[in-house]
Amino acid sequence: MTYEEIVSVLGFAGGSDQPVRILTNDRMEVIGVPTSVDTHITAHEVYLLPPGSTETEIAVSLGAIESVELM
Repeated sequence: MTYEEIVSVLGFAGGSDQPVRILTNDRMEVIGVPTSVDTHITAHEVYLLPPGSTETEIAVSLGAIESVELM
């Protein structure tokens, strides 16, 4: 996927509270609802709320994402 496609899918999912499945460049899978997508050069990451969690977020570098799919 292109960077623009990744950011677009994450933005859509976050705006509609829809979970996504992220596959990173090192084949790690992360599932959650995007709560924030920060494309600024100093951050460049997405925060996800994993299933069943109400407080703990996972941060993933946008540069480490290979693909994103809506669940």
